[in-house]
Amino acid sequence: MTKALFLEDSYLREAPSKVVAVKDGKYVTLDQTIFYPKGGGQPHDTGKILKGSEVYQVVYVGKLSGEISHEVDRPGLQQGDTVRCVLDWDRRYKLMRSHTAAHVLAALLNKGTGALITGNQLEEDHVRFDYNLERFEKSLLEMYLSKANELFGKDIPVKGYELPREEALKIPGVVKMAEAFPPDLPVLRIVEIVGLDRQADGGTHVKNLEEIGKVDLVKTENKGKNSRRIYFKLVER
Repeated sequence: MTKALFLEDSYLREAPSKVVAVKDGKYVTLDQTIFYPKGGGQPHDTGKILKGSEVYQVVYVGKLSGEISHEVDRPGLQQGDTVRCVLDWDRRYKLMRSHTAAHVLAALLNKGTGALITGNQLEEDHVRFDYNLERFEKSLLEMYLSKANELFGKDIPVKGYELPREEALKIPGVVKMAEAFPPDLPVLRIVEIVGLDRQADGGTHVKNLEEIGKVDLVKTENKGKNSRRIYFKLVER
């Protein structure tokens, strides 16, 4: 099984690897990878795989039969090749900042209103979150976004670690998704924003809330009974 280096260190921009298998000339399995596969509302990473002077653009990364599969833009890689993975770091770092910001907003809303997430999607230029709030009040969502921005100006660590499933599920609010359960694994990865939140999560995050900077509200929507939607984006530095 491919070793997911992004879970050990989400700041790795480059790493050596070896081609384990190639399907149809362009779907590549590696022994270890820094590329995050699409899932959990987080988009796949992009970048390139280098074999000597040859460059293969990574256009999609997903899970195929439980393995991380890298789709490259052209055939040429072969089983046994020694390669180097290079991440599109600017894109990844934006997604890391947005993902951690989304956790903060979800935690604040949950603590303040009891709302759970019913849908979410990170994009390069914005984040979309759906919540099961009883009343639609734009001012309420704006207030919690403002509270989140206050936290983004503080030195608050973000930690990732693993816990046995039974122990992890004892943490209050470890699952913020409505009608969702963590994957059926003996060990769960926990992302902890110190003093604020702990969630089961397999995505990539920053190490400190100071890195996020600030976020702006894009728009809010009333999606029907108990369903509210908020769009927000990172403020460019």
